[in-house]
Amino acid sequence: MRRSRISALLALPLVLAGTLSAPAQAAADQTAAVDPFPSTIRLPDGFQPEGIATGPGPFAYVGSMADGSVYRADLRTGRGAILSRGPGPGTQALGMKTDAHGRLFVAGGAGGDARVIDTRTGKLLASYRLATGATFVNDVILTQGAAWITDSTNPVLYKLPLDGGRLPDDAVRIPLTGDLVYQTGPGSAAFNANGITPTPDGRGLLVVQGNTGGLFHVDPASGTTRRVDLHGESLSEGDGMLLHGRTLYAVQNRFNTVAVLRLNAAGTEGRVVRRVTDSRFDLPTTIAAFGSRLYLPNIQFFSTEPTPHVSYDAVAIPRP
Repeated sequence: MRRSRISALLALPLVLAGTLSAPAQAAADQTAAVDPFPSTIRLPDGFQPEGIATGPGPFAYVGSMADGSVYRADLRTGRGAILSRGPGPGTQALGMKTDAHGRLFVAGGAGGDARVIDTRTGKLLASYRLATGATFVNDVILTQGAAWITDSTNPVLYKLPLDGGRLPDDAVRIPLTGDLVYQTGPGSAAFNANGITPTPDGRGLLVVQGNTGGLFHVDPASGTTRRVDLHGESLSEGDGMLLHGRTLYAVQNRFNTVAVLRLNAAGTEGRVVRRVTDSRFDLPTTIAAFGSRLYLPNIQFFSTEPTPHVSYDAVAIPRP
């Protein structure tokens, strides 16, 4: 990354989630008194967590980059178990979202697929072959009427129409055009579109391009993209994102931070208002909310050699 981007990042206000002012600490203590949920969720050894989704109810679903398994955790106790075993070698469980019908939509990473799992039983409800060859099916968001899935290698969105809530037979490919231009290169330099959310007004989509730090507005009907005006800011290493009203939370994985942005209603302009970190972050990949907390899985790519004996976790922080 260019030195100018790093300097700009370090110049911004950074809030340590574990180092709070006196009033903030008092609020956190009060929250802890009424919210005894554990702040760390232990995951199976060797799991390599990448995706996370929450709900319905006080449950989190965490996906494995190692083998595509999905772990279901009770946020009240921190305990859990494997809900769905990975379907086979080469399949991953990356971005994921749950819906009101008790279904979990899972992006399959390098496997080039997506699948839908019953959150109660772990039963496979549907699977979709999205791409062949070089691909990285990365993240997913649910809007009214569709599931949208990014591909970090190919300039396309995959749409699963959900007419009346029914799962479709096939996915629809929406080529991306306009300002979002895919880059090539070794390793993470080739990771383009990553996290995805709706715009605050629900009329468009927002996609972060991790290797350039750009945030883009996408017209769902045409696939036309337009760069969001961040007033000189960058979301370099941008990964999973979460929208809450007009507040956008964007994980910047290698920086171990969550950027907090305030957007306009159309999602065409935004400002970074703060960045939050925590001493327990170890390359967090994405983000999900339950109650007043945000949950982030740590994949530990650069601090730990991934072996079957490495312990992994997801951590909770107060929602800024």
